[in-house]
Amino acid sequence: MPMDLPNPISKYYEADRRDSSAVYEYFTEDAVVRDEGNTYLGRGAIHEWKRGSSKRYTYTVEPFALEEVEGKTVVTAHVVGNFPGSPVDLRYFFDLKGDKIASLEIKP
Repeated sequence: MPMDLPNPISKYYEADRRDSSAVYEYFTEDAVVRDEGNTYLGRGAIHEWKRGSSKRYTYTVEPFALEEVEGKTVVTAHVVGNFPGSPVDLRYFFDLKGDKIASLEIKP
């Protein structure tokens, strides 16, 4: 189902499909990512997070739902790959600042 994702979020998923280590470019300098119980502060840490996960796992992400929850843009996506618990539907809580992502929290 095609969705009209906000531009920074659309760019995040496009980059994740092509070269996931490049997603950091769509975050603010002081962005925060929370994933799997870890917190990554700043674009450098976000770059390392995605680069590391791309080395460990091969996966695809297919967004299928979009909603606003308490001021955040929430995308639910079906994720399939060679990681424990695959396949899984994950919720991506994006906080946007202008044309960049200020924070992202990924939850089951």
